[in-house]
Amino acid sequence: MPYTTFEIPEKYTYQTGFLANVETEAILGALPIGQNSPQKCPYGLYAEKISGTAFTAPRWENQQTWVYRIIPSASHATFAPVSTDQSLETRFNYIPDQLRWDPFDVNADVDWIRGLNMVAGAGDPALKNGVAYYIYGATRSMADKTAFYDADGDMLIVPQQGALDIQTEMGRLLVRPNEICVLPRGIRYRVDLVDEQPIRGYALEIYNGHFQLPELGPIGSNCLANARDFQIPVAAYSHDTKSDWLVYNKFRGQLFRASQTHTPFDVVAWEGRYYPYKYDLGRFNTIGTISYDHPDPSLNTVLTATSNAHPGTAIADFVIFPPRWLVAEDTFRPPSYHRNCMSEFMGLIHGSYIAKEGGKGGFQAAGASLHNCMSSHGPDRAAFDKASNEELVPVKVGIGSMAFMFESCYMVGITDWGLTKCAKRQPDYSEESWGGLQDQFCPPPEHR
Repeated sequence: MPYTTFEIPEKYTYQTGFLANVETEAILGALPIGQNSPQKCPYGLYAEKISGTAFTAPRWENQQTWVYRIIPSASHATFAPVSTDQSLETRFNYIPDQLRWDPFDVNADVDWIRGLNMVAGAGDPALKNGVAYYIYGATRSMADKTAFYDADGDMLIVPQQGALDIQTEMGRLLVRPNEICVLPRGIRYRVDLVDEQPIRGYALEIYNGHFQLPELGPIGSNCLANARDFQIPVAAYSHDTKSDWLVYNKFRGQLFRASQTHTPFDVVAWEGRYYPYKYDLGRFNTIGTISYDHPDPSLNTVLTATSNAHPGTAIADFVIFPPRWLVAEDTFRPPSYHRNCMSEFMGLIHGSYIAKEGGKGGFQAAGASLHNCMSSHGPDRAAFDKASNEELVPVKVGIGSMAFMFESCYMVGITDWGLTKCAKRQPDYSEESWGGLQDQFCPPPEHR
């Protein structure tokens, strides 16, 4: 730290800033000066507006981008539904049990589109209200001249294995394990594998709103995820109006497909605040106690999608547990046993997690756990015994590790795929984790 040393070197250049209004042009002069929609755009381009918020949203949260492209995206054939056996629809089983999954498989001979499977979620994308949690795994790049977009919501991608080479309308992103990226609702993109190495990871989809940086309050103006560290693609276009392309669309959990005779990646210039971006988790500046007690995990929030229902209540928080120093005195340092009105879905990119060291059948990289609304959880017996008896000296935890959490105000339901079809759910998770906790109560003699 303060940044990740990646095995796969970066191959693209970026603009920087979180929700900054940026402009970029692949050909000098392609971006109109002083207006958005001139009578004739430079170089014979078409102006097209992409609105990520309502036109009349407050200025501070309004997100839109003007793109200047060779052919408008409206030029395509009729969308037709595509049959699939994937888990993409919001059909849930609501159960209060603590759940944990072994590492998920990398799906054989599928690309990004076919490799997405919903594990859990809540709400309905048609009402623009809710969240969904996915596992993805693929062994091949998307087919040539194929693109995809998600009409249901913004998707935050957390790679666990393999790098994603993502071509978007706004430019290119290379996203590696220990980085994340956000692909906003409606933005066309395609995913290629780097050196055809398999990919696997997690994704968080939000049906309402967009991700924001959390407010820092008394922390001040810096720390946690700093705005300067978010990377935004630069314009990079293809000029292909002679080929047959297929554009896939996820629309209320159903896949559709349309053909068109031009590439969707023909944006020569663009400007605005609605675009894909990525972030290196190694740049996160952790904050913690230097006196006593264990701070709430909200102190490790990278991005949040806030609810309008009540201040401080999130549709989804993306929280990480990076390498960090623990120095608290006279303190049980892992998370305490707790019940939470929020639902907590955890994943592990690499390494181990302080409250559950893992091992066979434990909390492992590429696996996951879900502790739903008011479902009791906390350290397993081994972690409790270790933390209760260890010498309380300053120690750096999480070296070589990165765990994360999707936290939501919703009660989260499990899809049939997540419950049984993926065959990764650990049936004895609760008993193995907490069944062995012993009665340690030792009252004074007068109360025995």
